[in-house]
Amino acid sequence: MSDPEAPPAEAAGAARGTGSGVSPDPPEEVARIAAGYAFTGPALDLGALLWEGRCLPDAQVRIPLPMLNRHGLVAGATGTGKTKTLQLVAEQLSAQGVPVFLADVKGDVSGISAPGQENDRVRSRAAEVRQEWTPNGFPCEFYALGGLGHGIPVRATVTGFGPVLLAKVLELNRTQEQSLALIFHYADQKGLELLDLKDLRAVVAFLTSDEGRPELKGIGGLSTATAGVILRSLTAFEAQGASPFFGEPEFDTGELLRTAGDGRGVVSVLELPAVQDKPQLFSTFLMWLLADLFHDLPEVGDADRPKLVFFFDEAHLLFKDASKAFLDAITQTVRLIRSKGVGVFFVTQTPKDVPADVLAQLGNRVQHALRAFTPDDQKALKATVKTFPDSAYDLEEVLTGLGTGEAVVTVLSEKGAPTPVAATRLRAPESLMGPVDAAALDRAVEQSPLHARYAEAVDRESAHEKLTAREAARAVPEAGEAGGAAEAGEDGVEPSASKRSGSGDRARKGDDDRSMVEQVVGSGVFKSLARSVGTQIGREITRSIFGTARRGR
Repeated sequence: MSDPEAPPAEAAGAARGTGSGVSPDPPEEVARIAAGYAFTGPALDLGALLWEGRCLPDAQVRIPLPMLNRHGLVAGATGTGKTKTLQLVAEQLSAQGVPVFLADVKGDVSGISAPGQENDRVRSRAAEVRQEWTPNGFPCEFYALGGLGHGIPVRATVTGFGPVLLAKVLELNRTQEQSLALIFHYADQKGLELLDLKDLRAVVAFLTSDEGRPELKGIGGLSTATAGVILRSLTAFEAQGASPFFGEPEFDTGELLRTAGDGRGVVSVLELPAVQDKPQLFSTFLMWLLADLFHDLPEVGDADRPKLVFFFDEAHLLFKDASKAFLDAITQTVRLIRSKGVGVFFVTQTPKDVPADVLAQLGNRVQHALRAFTPDDQKALKATVKTFPDSAYDLEEVLTGLGTGEAVVTVLSEKGAPTPVAATRLRAPESLMGPVDAAALDRAVEQSPLHARYAEAVDRESAHEKLTAREAARAVPEAGEAGGAAEAGEDGVEPSASKRSGSGDRARKGDDDRSMVEQVVGSGVFKSLARSVGTQIGREITRSIFGTARRGR
């Protein structure tokens, strides 16, 4: 990870300095910056201070472990070393017993599970920053969205995913998003479980049919035309191969909080190369994981160490074309999840990719080099400089001159105050800086204790099956009249009025009265529609900011 543009002799001279790495009478600014990173408690080592082109290994740049849940940003142009920075931080978190989540978009993070390979570049970098480098692999669990790729399948039910996030991946406008929320609410009231995409498509198709069209009037403000748009969007979404991502068994995000038998935190790596062509989908799925954690985890306040650090790679995809309501929900989630012990690091190219309200919540910054080849690049560079505290550096010059594996850093001190801005030559990761082979990944997945739990998809009776059975019952009038009332009491699908007797109406009304609280509380849009907490026999359900619904753990 040493700067490939620096001659070996120059790099060695910069590492040696005057023998100690810091001159006997260092400049006042150097001493001030070094003092800002002299923490007494547990901390992660990022690297050594750079000053006037020299690496000063006695001036170590670090980040306090308790401050990792104050969120952060890792930014920089392509090829400047962001991925290796994630790897370096994830290794040290794991070593200190903190679980980590990493999204592996390009497929080059899986090497964190294997010991690194020593070579001239690694030795040179270790000498420059005074790092005692030893090859080391870390406990990993590999996941894949819908099982596409090398990893344990990660799925969400449509109800669990919720209408707000689903509207984002379907690219619906605000009005259509609200209509989708009403469709969710209707399905929940009628006991039509939305487990996979065909369930939702069946409900929307029913509501646009001759029989279901009158039902639209009962759920307020949902036009036939809008329902048709949603149905067409769903059909196109399925045609793009999205079906495997939704269904059961639904992934339990509590799996991300595990530690290994030796006390090290498990690094959960979500392998995304197989879905690189679906950026809107995987970025929103990452937000679902985060929202679900927010929903389920208890408040812990200011803990000695995070429960989990979540690295949100390709973050700009999440914010692209997002509605104001969606951005507000992200901002609130990031603001509040800190008190639940979860740190979130957004990874992108420039700070301007992240909305100002979210950026204001990110207390730790690792900014790799930026390029200024175009007027837009220059504008982004100036905007980035303005997001840093006052500095002794000429940051415009420094940020365009950083080498690979170098960054400008400012973090929160143990007292919660920003540290001085420090140009830093980063340490080398101890794990493999590259992907492990596919066969090794597959073996790790098959040997995982989670494989049996999530490997096979389950398709139990839900909205699609219930509506199909109802249609079949109508085809046989006698069977429809005899069995319709019984089915309504059993699965919550209400037959049409022409198919019911007066006593059947009373029986169905009794069932509806008994189950109304359960149905409404179980609604996938309960948060946005009711803004409250409900209870259900045997479990308690709350709604996250995004309206996602999960069983309390």
